[in-house]
Amino acid sequence: MPARVLRDRTGGTLARPLAGGRSFPLTWVRSGPVQDVPVLFVPGGPGMASVLPYERLRATAAAHGVGSVMVEHRGIGLSRTDGAGRDLPVAEVTVEAAADDLAAVLDHLRIERAVVDGSSYGTYLAQVFGVRHPHRVAAMVLDSPLLSVADDLVAVRAHRRRLLWDAGTALAAAVRSVDADPDEAASVVPTVYEFAGPEALLRLLRARAEGKLEGLWRQVARLSEGELDGRGVRHVTEPDLVAGIGFGQLGYGLPPDGGPLDPQVAFARVAASRPPYRGEPYDLPSLVPGFTWPTVVVSGDLDLRTPRPVAERLVDLLPDGVLLELPGLGHSAMDTHQRAAVLVAAAVQAGTAHRLPALADRIAALPRRGASRLLGTAVRAAVRLGG
Repeated sequence: MPARVLRDRTGGTLARPLAGGRSFPLTWVRSGPVQDVPVLFVPGGPGMASVLPYERLRATAAAHGVGSVMVEHRGIGLSRTDGAGRDLPVAEVTVEAAADDLAAVLDHLRIERAVVDGSSYGTYLAQVFGVRHPHRVAAMVLDSPLLSVADDLVAVRAHRRRLLWDAGTALAAAVRSVDADPDEAASVVPTVYEFAGPEALLRLLRARAEGKLEGLWRQVARLSEGELDGRGVRHVTEPDLVAGIGFGQLGYGLPPDGGPLDPQVAFARVAASRPPYRGEPYDLPSLVPGFTWPTVVVSGDLDLRTPRPVAERLVDLLPDGVLLELPGLGHSAMDTHQRAAVLVAAAVQAGTAHRLPALADRIAALPRRGASRLLGTAVRAAVRLGG
């Protein structure tokens, strides 16, 4: 269903100010029962649209009695252009403005408070929303969280290398001995590990050592590169106008350190054409200890982008934080395991967040939905057939 049809059926627009007295129509959608405290889902990126990619997430939430609101992030999809149809200026697409957009939609819908449920970059935006509008937060879900990109990067590198390079395991040995461009391996190895799992990665590395499955390797490499090429897919992921957030405010283009499996290798190739890093808008590690609401931090054990040490640090800082460790899950339940994401949101909405850790295995075992899960299925099938 086209994004505009979804908006017209389930949402609307709200005029939001721009510099020079101009404005743009900010798009929002609402699904499920009308509730005093709905769930405000905030997807990742920055660059992910809300209206079209998460139609099934909202439908799943509604089927479980969860009312939800989503806002199309400024500079993306149906919130991409001003009233005259011109792209928003990159300078007007900031984390602070996006957080205030969320509050404006809640005002428009006469919603006093919400369960703010963010994934990946959406967790950063959710925390900034909590800093700027604390009275609007009933509770939070921070799924695959960012805390401070510069600080997190140290933990990400250490976790990847400890697990896939320095360990005395067959998998780490296979990674160390792979005959491939090191920069390419820095993208392919973590992607296959996260989406298809360690067994599929080991089989791929062994097959490649025998001269097999080079086509699959190249396909995964191209897929990883495509996420950063700046073009995106309209109404799905549009990274160009939000580059001032990712690169200018959050530091996505910080330089590699020269070590193996560095996530910054891919970003470094495009950083020169993106806005320069100016520093993060808030020192979140010093501010989240002041959050007064219950917060569930969701962490998949296969997540190499926002790995477990980052989630653990965040929980330690929160005064009422709960760590939900989901086995067999990579990055972002909102994208790869939507039934789990909805169940967690429903529990937090119902005030039963502290019961979730005891249910982690059962939550992870639910049938998986979400477009991103298809990559893992495809890679595992290709490895079995070709290896």
